[in-house]
Formats: sequence, C-alpha cells, structure tokens
Amino acid sequence: MQLIPMLINGKWVQGDSQGLIDVVNPSTGQVLAQLKSASEAQVDEAVRAARSAFESAQWRQVKAFERGQLLIELAHYIRMHAEEWSLLECRDVGKPLTQARADVEAAARYFEFYGGAADKIMGDTIPIEDGILNAVVLEPVGVTVHIVPWNYPLQITARSVAAAIATGNAVIVKSAEDTPLTTHAMAKWFAGKLPSGIFQHITGLGREVGPYLTTHPDIDHITFTGSVPTGMDVMKAAAQNIVPVTLELGGKSPNIVFADAPMEQALEGVVRAIIQNAGQTCSAGARLLIEEHAKEAFVALLVKKFQTLKVGPGEADVDMGPLLNERQYVKISTLLQQAKKQGFVITGGETITIKGYEKGYYIQPTIVDGVDANAALAQEEIFGPVLTILTFTTIEEAIELANGTDYGLVAGIWSKNLDTAHYVASRVKAGQVFINNYGAAGGIQMPFGGYKKSGIGREKGFVALRNYTQMKNIAIRYATPE
Repeated sequence: MQLIPMLINGKWVQGDSQGLIDVVNPSTGQVLAQLKSASEAQVDEAVRAARSAFESAQWRQVKAFERGQLLIELAHYIRMHAEEWSLLECRDVGKPLTQARADVEAAARYFEFYGGAADKIMGDTIPIEDGILNAVVLEPVGVTVHIVPWNYPLQITARSVAAAIATGNAVIVKSAEDTPLTTHAMAKWFAGKLPSGIFQHITGLGREVGPYLTTHPDIDHITFTGSVPTGMDVMKAAAQNIVPVTLELGGKSPNIVFADAPMEQALEGVVRAIIQNAGQTCSAGARLLIEEHAKEAFVALLVKKFQTLKVGPGEADVDMGPLLNERQYVKISTLLQQAKKQGFVITGGETITIKGYEKGYYIQPTIVDGVDANAALAQEEIFGPVLTILTFTTIEEAIELANGTDYGLVAGIWSKNLDTAHYVASRVKAGQVFINNYGAAGGIQMPFGGYKKSGIGREKGFVALRNYTQMKNIAIRYATPE
C-alpha cells in the first residue's frame, strides 16, 4: 500500500501521527493509499523552512520572468501527463473522467496564466510635488498557507499556488486528507525545480493539522476553501497574528429562469450546474428560481432529463459519479429520506447500488419542490446533487429570492431580454453572475469569490495576484541642480 509522504524542507517525510488515514476511491470503496498527519513540530519545521527559503539570496535572485517560465514549464508537464493526472483525480474524488480531464486542463491553464503574469506585476508612481519621486511597489507577502478542500484538489491547489509563486512567495499546501494524490504529484515536480522550502506539502486531518498552520506566528497569508464554520475558525486564528485571509466558503447559488429564457440552453445549464462533481461544488446551481407560468413545462423537461442521467464510477465516464465518502453519503441520504416523507421530492432521492461497485457512495440526482424559501433545503448548502425549486411572478420577487440566503457566490440568469438580465445582474448579490450560461468554461481569468458568508477576497484572474503581495510606498526627494 502506497504511503503518501509529505514534502518538508526539500525532504520526503512521513507524518508523526501513530494512526494511518485511508485515501479511498469513492467509486469502489477501495483504499488507494494511506497517509499520516503532520505533527505540530513538523508544521513548525515547514514554516521555518519556508521563511528561510523566502529570505534567502538564492530565491531573491530568481527573476520574475524566471518564476514565470517555471510555472509555464509546469503547465506543459501537466498537459504531457494529462491522462495520468486525470486518472488520479478521477479515482481520488470519484468524478467522471471528462470532468477530471477538465480539471487537469484548468490546472495547466492556471500555471500558464500566472506564469505569463509573473513579470507584469507592476506598481505605480504618484505625483507629489517637484523634487519628490513617489513610487508604489508590490512585494511578495512572504510565507503563504493554502488549505485545499477535497472536491477540486488539483484545480484549487493550482489557482492559488500559481499566483503565490508568480509573485515570489514561499508556499505551504495542506491538502485534504481524502484527496491528496494530485497535490502529491505536483509536489514531486516542484521538488526538483524549486529551492528547498519554497513549495511544501503537508498532509493529515484538517481538524488536527489546520490549527497548527493557521495559528503559527510566522505565516503571512492564509488561503482557505471550505465550510463557513471552518472558515470562521481560520479567520479567528489568523486574527491572533493579524494575518490576512482569502476565504471561499461555499454557496447556495440560484439559476433564475424567466419565461422568455432560451429554454434548451437553460435546461442544459441548470442540469450541469447541479450534477457536476455530484453537486459537491461550492458554486453549484443548487436553487432553480423559475417564473411561475413557465414552471410546469420547464420542470417537466427537467424531471425527464434527470431521469435519463447515468450515475456510475468515475472511470466509466457517465453523467455523474459518487459522493466523496460515507459521511457525505449518510448525511445527504438521511436528508432526502426526510424530504421524501414530507412529499417534497419529485424525482430521485434514493441511494443506488451498482453491480461491481457495491461499496461506492452513489445517490440519484434529486429535485425537491414545494419547500418554503426559508426552509433548510432552500437555505443550507447540501453539497450534493439536490436541486430545490422556487417560483416567482415578478422581477423584484426573483431578486429577493436570489438574495434570500446567507450566501452570495454565483448566480445564473436566463432571459432573452437583456434589459431584464442586466437589471437583475445589477441587483443580485453574488461575486459572479452568468447570463444565459453558467460557469464560462472555468473562467481562469475571471475574479471568483463571494458576497456575505460565501467568503472574503477574490481568486482567479489578475486581481488574485494582490492576495500574495503587499504594497510599499517609497518617496524619494532629489535635489534640484543649481
């Protein structure tokens, strides 16, 4: 059985914990690998190594364009090994191969995008008065911590690590204990390319290892993607040392479908937005808001579409794979059984046993209708393939429903009337708004983040580079020649 090592200060080491943590293929229930949790002493060693590497003359002498070339080289390497990495992601997370391949390409694009940006991170000059040259420069923030969730381990590692290295920082990644395989593959590549300590990979249980990182007094920035309660804990820990955070904490995103929508595109968009990665997506379109007099026809088509979706193991590359683990499986199946008893489930709602994959965590894609807008099913992030339907009669009611949760990550608007679409987009409280599409092919270049409890800050695009820089103002007085 493969034991996944950590990369600390250029060395491959095992965690110090006594127990082994199984890395399970959600499609089969089989153990793929095992790992151990890092100890507090090992985390401290990683932080000290990162600090030493960041401050070293060796790293300072690496030019910005050379950092960029390195990241672009990694993008090429990922594409050269795309099928191998796709299989790792597919088996680790359970998602269909097509989705895993898209994740691998997205990771390559992140390294390519930020590699190209590395030598274009420019400051500014500010006119003060004659005799003073005032320059604003952007410097790397220092040691950055990246706590990665289990649902998109490769993509989410790439999007923040690429930006952090492009700007000249030292990086420590804590992968999710469920899904470390592609981050480990990335670590193996970085280990041969970067000075020891610039890229390090820590493994272990999040509840144990995470606090060692977030409370450490010698880190300079924390990027975290995960649940709201854990995000609050990260923020509290960071506050002890006045450390900035970038938080992406999930959503309950609406697809708002008006009666004049392009219905075929809307139908496809609504379905894909909730079944991608079995609904285990922060930006999943978990709520359908449908104009009342268009509801009957649209929902009939939606139910028919849901009933034709194929569920199966990731490597079979069907429409939807399994849930990640037993914990997710039990939580969601229990919730759906309660919803069925209350008469809210109009299709799906059952667990699935697939011959040859009896230990996989399979569940039917599910539509729930008739719940109150304030009910838990319409308010809480289920993180599974469960779509809740709500209806509206006016534009203002649609906006009120769209904004009627604690989240504000993404919204989709479907209408041929661009006046309606633009007006709703201007009023919806969401960090990303899509009109007559949902997702825009991953949107590597587009700022991503949320309003309200969906998080703080933005990732993706050029704006994310600012997460990993700090601004310094330098005012130089020069003499006037006599």
